[in-house]
Amino acid sequence: MDKKWDLSEINEPQAKSLGAQLNIHPTLGGLLINRGITDFEKARSFFRPSLDTLHDPFLMKDMGLAVNRLSDALARNESILIYGDYDVDGTTSVALMYSFLKNHTENIRFYIPDRYTEGYGISEKGIEYAASIDCQLIIALDCGIRALNMADLSKKKGIDLIICDHHIPGSILPKAYAVLDPKRKDCRYPFKELSGCGVGFKLLQGFCLQHTLDLGSLFKYLDLVAVSIASDIVPMVGENRILAYFGMQKINSQPLKSLQALIDIAGIKAPISVSDVVFYIGPRINAAGRLRHAHESVDLLINEDPVQLKDFAQRLNEVNKKRQNIDQTITEEALRTIHEELPETAKSTVLFNPKWHKGIVGIVASRCIEHYFRPTIILTESNGVATGSARSIEGFDIHAALGKCADLLLQYGGHAFAAGMSLALNNVDLFKERFEEIVKNTIPPDSERPKLIVDAQVPLDFIHFKNFNILDQMTPFGPQNMQPVFVTEHVKLVGSPKIIKEKHLKLQVKQGDTEVPIEAIAFGLGGLEASILAAESFRMAYHIDLNEFRGRKRLQLIVKDIKFYN
Repeated sequence: MDKKWDLSEINEPQAKSLGAQLNIHPTLGGLLINRGITDFEKARSFFRPSLDTLHDPFLMKDMGLAVNRLSDALARNESILIYGDYDVDGTTSVALMYSFLKNHTENIRFYIPDRYTEGYGISEKGIEYAASIDCQLIIALDCGIRALNMADLSKKKGIDLIICDHHIPGSILPKAYAVLDPKRKDCRYPFKELSGCGVGFKLLQGFCLQHTLDLGSLFKYLDLVAVSIASDIVPMVGENRILAYFGMQKINSQPLKSLQALIDIAGIKAPISVSDVVFYIGPRINAAGRLRHAHESVDLLINEDPVQLKDFAQRLNEVNKKRQNIDQTITEEALRTIHEELPETAKSTVLFNPKWHKGIVGIVASRCIEHYFRPTIILTESNGVATGSARSIEGFDIHAALGKCADLLLQYGGHAFAAGMSLALNNVDLFKERFEEIVKNTIPPDSERPKLIVDAQVPLDFIHFKNFNILDQMTPFGPQNMQPVFVTEHVKLVGSPKIIKEKHLKLQVKQGDTEVPIEAIAFGLGGLEASILAAESFRMAYHIDLNEFRGRKRLQLIVKDIKFYN
């Protein structure tokens, strides 16, 4: 798919000034300025994150209520149920809360709803289970902000409910004992983009502070928080970046035994990056909830027995392989349906197939966007209703669009880039028409073509270890702190490119006649081999990466796109 290269503007005088203050290349100074890092102190905080700079958890609305209620429950040895969603954010949230509180009480259990029989969020079955075990307190994580009826039911059953969520609230909040969500309009918490696990972490941080407990007893679980931040693709700025920074350090030095088991089964080599978490660890945790039951993932995450962990990790790995096969099959069917049934002028993709697997539709929606760059919703049938997942593109708020279809939906929730919904089967066709009309009338024209945000244009001699070491300190990368993309003009091929696995290219390139060539890997761009061979020179967009093999370190380019001169 042809990408539009969008070159970021750099204030050159500011970039030069900041570069001089930090003794770094002006281009690197420009990268920092475009990330809101405009002076020495901000740069020091960015490059040297500190857990001491985490916000006071009691700035979050209802935090005092929540911490006091949790403290009372522990003091009175009440039965506590930890309730969480079935995705990575939800299961890591449950594992964090359960593992920490297990050190303070044995009267604790966890509950994950079944994706197929209960659906997303707090369920009636979950409340009934809590009542059956004489539970006095439910702590709901990564869900609950729209659970108005379930909060009422919990209250009716005499069970207090603490909600820890990060999704967008509706106009009315649930009548729970406490509702922790930084996106509440009446919440003055400074950072709004925590993951669900991050909100649970803040509750435990508040508990530790109130009881003057060593925060190290909480920080030992920061690798779980990092997995949630990476997998839920929340902005990698502010508190998220601090938590992810130290969580990734722990993953690379002394991970929880459960995460080590997943690292081993996935065959990930150190140093482990956020991308490794997203592509190797997260999918394996997610797999159980997609195809079987997410309690299997929590069982692994809270376990410390090496023998059991090896078995759990192996099972999740096998489920993930099965998920990959189903994912590929449904994606192929979806792409064929788009090609055969949707008009070329369509601005959105909404597909319904009652045979598709409910646990896979979100992945399929993302895959479809890779081929047809537009807001996409994939629906299937479950329990007599149409249910599905929505994925969006830069510049289009899919949650807001669903709000304009609320009269056709039984329920919906999520955020600007991803959402879930359910609707009556007889409303599917009407929903398709309404959604297409909304997209057609509201999507910005420049959003209909994928953009590659380019941070700076540089010569190839910019690529050396001094500059790379600064770039490496900008990790962990993620939304709003993406790995920098550079463009170099008039790049020339050296020798012949090699095709790897039929679709990737490996090539040597240089810019000037006297320069030493540098190696480049172009994933998925094997189809450009003939054009590269025929071109006198070309433009290349890339990341700078470190290749370490048999103790030898060298820099290489990870090519994002190539354009040719007319």
